[in-house]
Amino acid sequence: MGPVTLFRIDPAKHMSRFYRFDIQPTLFGQWSFVREWGRIGSPGRVRIVVFATLADAQAALDRLRKAKEQRGYHL
Repeated sequence: MGPVTLFRIDPAKHMSRFYRFDIQPTLFGQWSFVREWGRIGSPGRVRIVVFATLADAQAALDRLRKAKEQRGYHL
């Protein structure tokens, strides 16, 4: 699975945001869950959380993706 990018665009509220998720292996056999978010067209903030297993990292991605989709973000 590659990176997932969600968008939330609402011209009435002058809102154009993105949220990008990705899971990448680390050099030490762990997995990092990388998230980037911000306004479309500008550099976003990045947060990286390291997990021991791929399943844990995928579960974190799935939880956050579901929460963002409930707040109006979509593909």
